[in-house]
Amino acid sequence: MNKMQEMYLPHKVPCVGFILFLIPWGFGFAQVRPDALVEYRNGNYERAVSICKDEIAANSRNLDAHVVLCWSLIRLNRYQDALTYALAGRSLSRYDPRIIEILGEVSYYEGRNREALQYFQEYINFAPEGTRIETVYYFIGEIYIRLGRFRHADIALSTAVYWQPGNANWWTRLAYARESAGDLSEAISAYERALSLNAQLADARRGLTRARQALGGQ
Repeated sequence: MNKMQEMYLPHKVPCVGFILFLIPWGFGFAQVRPDALVEYRNGNYERAVSICKDEIAANSRNLDAHVVLCWSLIRLNRYQDALTYALAGRSLSRYDPRIIEILGEVSYYEGRNREALQYFQEYINFAPEGTRIETVYYFIGEIYIRLGRFRHADIALSTAVYWQPGNANWWTRLAYARESAGDLSEAISAYERALSLNAQLADARRGLTRARQALGGQ
């Protein structure tokens, strides 16, 4: 038997136990680091908050931890806490679009409409195709509805559904803005689009009936 044949004999294959012995202890059993973003996406906002605070305590300049923490606090309706950490995040990165958008959201939820508009416009300037661009335009549309500027709301919400065409609720709000502006035919079209996406939307059904009656009475 030559040496080449010996290389392929079964007794030449190291046993599994020996291979495991060569692997440093703990290599395959290392503790998995908690992921705040995963917890946030899974709706575990309190858990995400806890992880982010630990990360910030370990490294106060961890901007990503500030961002996910703020997102989680907003979902928990803890707007003042979110504002505190957002401002801290902005001190780390003045032009980070995520922090700017968070400041806009906090201002929106606290009713500071014009301040929110300023932040959202700033976001658009820095990230015209950013990952939150559709949400920013939606909030702008809602602010203009609050202010009674329905044609401005139409423009903003039309942009929001351009970026996210499958959002039935946003189509309903767009339809309402058009209805409020007196653009009944366009409102009907938007209500119908909303119902084609979600036939169970009561606001869209009522709005469609209302707009059709108003158009018929003209």
